[in-house]
Parts: sequence; C-alpha cells; structure tokens
Amino acid sequence: MSNLKITVGPHVFVARMELEKAPETCRVFQSFLPFKNQTIHSRWSGEAVWVPLGDFTFGVGFENHTCHPSRGDILLYPGGHSETELLFAYGSSSFASKMGALAGNHFLTVISGQEHLETMGKMVLWQGAQPIHFEAV
Repeated sequence: MSNLKITVGPHVFVARMELEKAPETCRVFQSFLPFKNQTIHSRWSGEAVWVPLGDFTFGVGFENHTCHPSRGDILLYPGGHSETELLFAYGSSSFASKMGALAGNHFLTVISGQEHLETMGKMVLWQGAQPIHFEAV
C-alpha cells in the first residue's frame, strides 16, 4: 500500500506514503489502520491541524523529520519534548509547542484534494474539532 485516504469532516484527501524517506514510520502507522481520532487547530504551529495523542507510543524514532512542513505534509511527532501527535499542514507552518520548535517525521504527502486544504483548516479553526480518519486506498 502506498496511498491513504484521509477524511477530515466532509473533506477527503489522498496522501502518498513516503515509503523511501520514512519507511519505519510508514510501516508502523500502517499497522494502526484504519486510524480514527479527532483533529483540532494548531494555532501554535501556524496553518495546521493536529491530532494530540498524549503518551501514545508508535515505537519509532526520528526519520525524514522537519520543523517546517509544506502545505499538504503530514508529520508524526513520536514524543519526547512534547506529547505524541500528528500535524497536518494546510498552509504556512512552523511546527512548535510550548517547549519550542519540534521536528516531526514527514511520512505522508497529500496528492489529491489539495484544493480543499485551506477550507478544511479554516473549518477546524472556526467550527472546532473534527473527526479524522486514515484508511488504506
């Protein structure tokens, strides 16, 4: 499997798994599919939504990590200085927490539905938490 379907509220995206750049993160995340949770806005990190996962452990280290995701990039922060989380950039973003800058594993890139990224992000900002669902295509 190389693509995932991601649904946030009424918005549907297809994302490519970055299998060559983040093989362990992709392998482990696949084992949790389908993955359902809630996403909230991440004003701290700019134009991004996030899925806080507390002390949940995916069991991966850092690979293909960045503090500056591009529009449509999805990162997994495996924990450490802050809680485990997923960050979904819909625009300009600089990944951070109250502890400072964070680097997350860029393991998914949106390849379909990019035209809905800004609408999705603003919906989460102004309407509140939305369900998020990751599943194999």
